[in-house]
Amino acid sequence: MADRQQNPRLMLSNFLSLEQCKELEFIHKSCSTVGYRPSVFSTTLSHLIATNSAHLIVPLVLIREKLKEKVEEFFACEYELCIEFTGLVSWTKGASIGWHSDDNRPYLKQRNFAAVCYLNSYGRDFRGGLFHFQDGEPTTVKPSAGDVLIYTADNRNVHSVDEIIDGERLTLTLWFSRDGSHDEDAKLISRLSEIFSSEVTDVPGFNLPLPASSNMYWFSPDQSSDHDSAINICCARIYALGFGICPLEDKTNFLDVSDLLMKLLQLTRNNGLFNQEFENVLHALQVVQYYSWKASELQGQATILEEGKVIPLSRSQSQKVRDLESACVKDCRLAQTTFGCLSCDRSGTPEIFRWGSFSAAVDAWRDYTNELHKDLLRSLPYWRNHQLIFHVAFDEL
Repeated sequence: MADRQQNPRLMLSNFLSLEQCKELEFIHKSCSTVGYRPSVFSTTLSHLIATNSAHLIVPLVLIREKLKEKVEEFFACEYELCIEFTGLVSWTKGASIGWHSDDNRPYLKQRNFAAVCYLNSYGRDFRGGLFHFQDGEPTTVKPSAGDVLIYTADNRNVHSVDEIIDGERLTLTLWFSRDGSHDEDAKLISRLSEIFSSEVTDVPGFNLPLPASSNMYWFSPDQSSDHDSAINICCARIYALGFGICPLEDKTNFLDVSDLLMKLLQLTRNNGLFNQEFENVLHALQVVQYYSWKASELQGQATILEEGKVIPLSRSQSQKVRDLESACVKDCRLAQTTFGCLSCDRSGTPEIFRWGSFSAAVDAWRDYTNELHKDLLRSLPYWRNHQLIFHVAFDEL
């Protein structure tokens, strides 16, 4: 712990459980868009609302609340702060930042404190990306999943982050302000109230995600908007986990491949086609990422597949899969270096893929989203009344 006056900062080990880290990783990897600087990807709470995934805010609520309490306690400013920004952020190969303080831009002067929750570990999940303070102790922070770093967002805590060499460095980042006009919660509650202005029941398909503007999913290292030199990050993440995408429509029917990804599609693996339709690429991505998160648990839940659930790919379907991949991931090397980790320590035995386990993941993902949606609807009236997003313990009411 540094001197509170000279370099006020606090490092907390194991603040988040590994399961919390994995859940936040799932949310980010299934919803993220191109971020605010080269080779950075982000998922904000407002983006979750805008893409019909507002229920994914729920797993973040208690974490935000506990972090705010810890920041106020450490800096002796109880009941003085609001949360100005909450975001899941990942840095990939090439991302770095030089010496700066978090309020060094005029439009960010309202930021008083920062909290960075590390969701994965240096050396195991990524290389590079060490966090350095210019003065005081600790001088260098080696990220480890579950750890939290809290510090003042001013020139007492000037810092930098080394370039990412390999892998994807994941964090949950929050900024806090004493200026209530920058309260994130009030704006989020207003947007939620607009969407859920009347009572919403569990209508089939209501929780299905809807992709944002297609430009938010196309990535190139130089932030070029030219799709000829970019990869679609939704498709790239699906491919990185060993799946393929088979559109139900022909590419020739659409002017832009992004339009095709908004339509019905199916998932493939090796020469098998999973005979179930997904509403769009974001729907497929969330299920695939959920399977990746829960694979070890789902191995024991695998059931005998019903006849026709997985069928051989036809020649025309195989061609569709190849055509879409070449259109969405023109540079396979870029996709691998962005979302893969070639040289990190990956101990443990890889999970054996079974379609039965994946089929169980489709049902489990639906149950998971439905439960979160119910929690959101139950919590929203309390959030409206208090104009604050907080954990509501319904078993205690």
